[in-house]
Amino acid sequence: MRIAVIVLSLLLFTPGDTLAWSKTGHRVTGAIAEQYLSDDARQAIQSILGVETLAEASTWADFMRASADEFWLSEAGPYHYVTIPSGHHYTDVGAPPEGDAVTALKQFAETLNSPQASLEQKQLALRFSVHIIGDLHQPMHAGNSTDRGGNDFLVTFFGEVSNLHQVWDGKLIDDEQLSYSELTAWLSSRLTPDLVEQWSEPDPVVWITESAELRDTIYPERRDLGWDYIFAHRESVRTRLSQGGVRMAAYFNQLFSATQ
Repeated sequence: MRIAVIVLSLLLFTPGDTLAWSKTGHRVTGAIAEQYLSDDARQAIQSILGVETLAEASTWADFMRASADEFWLSEAGPYHYVTIPSGHHYTDVGAPPEGDAVTALKQFAETLNSPQASLEQKQLALRFSVHIIGDLHQPMHAGNSTDRGGNDFLVTFFGEVSNLHQVWDGKLIDDEQLSYSELTAWLSSRLTPDLVEQWSEPDPVVWITESAELRDTIYPERRDLGWDYIFAHRESVRTRLSQGGVRMAAYFNQLFSATQ
């Protein structure tokens, strides 16, 4: 009976597909990344974005979903996620014909390293890359092909109608009731040199593999989520936000290396 009520409520009130980490989560990954950029990467990023920080740039790709431009209407949607059925690896399934987050990162990397690309093209490529790196550390953005990345897995969260994707996008983060700068400070204080070295992995396939493995552990047996679900998964959320920031720096440090 409870699930029937949820289904009816979602049919009446659900907006379009939910996004990735909330604005807070994306800004946290960008702000953490700023702390670990090499001099070459920092200079290259500033030459493209000027005074705009990675935290500010991190939410731009979601904001632009409202644009009437053809790129945002018909092409950019699949760039926010990958699909990996349970028991498979990204290298087994690859990208669909319309592309995904991995193919988008490769495309944007070519733009960022192209002498022929305009400043506007490089700004789009850099801002979207910042966003994708955050997306790929959110486990529901490595979908299992059965429920649209948890959008169709219906739950309640403290009695509020929701779905598992929404819970991981923002509700677990918002429960902290912290600004992005406060959460960044909390997480940064726990980033030891050993952890940063251990997590400085620039390969997106590694991030995706981790997300898919985590994804398979976070589907609850009971659909009424509350304190017990937060208790079980808060540290995973914090770890993925922290890793996303460290990996973002590692990715751009490699991409903009003067010796590349």
